[in-house]
Amino acid sequence: QVQVVESGGGLVQPGGSLRLSCAVSRSIFRLYAMGWYRQAPGQQRELVARIVSGGSTNYSDSVKGRFTISRDNAKNTVYLQMNSLKPEDTARYFCNARNVDLKVDFWGQGTQVTVSS
Repeated sequence: QVQVVESGGGLVQPGGSLRLSCAVSRSIFRLYAMGWYRQAPGQQRELVARIVSGGSTNYSDSVKGRFTISRDNAKNTVYLQMNSLKPEDTARYFCNARNVDLKVDFWGQGTQVTVSS
């Protein structure tokens, strides 16, 4: 079983920044594509950003240019740097680890991000 643990959420004012971290219990090198998703109350979970083992990334249009996903394979950790935060970014953010060989997903419990003045 793979453990996925998110951290770094909190309350921030509009225009502020936060960095989320996602620690995975085993090596994420090569086998895992990592993603950040978010879910606001009454909304479906949506993809925010994804990074594959080779380093390629993709972002939702709503965060492009403001958020940056990165991975540190040596630390089995993925980060989401969020800048210029907006109230509409308020949601619970979830980290996803996808084993690309087995096509199996592992999820964390999420971390709450609230953008409000």
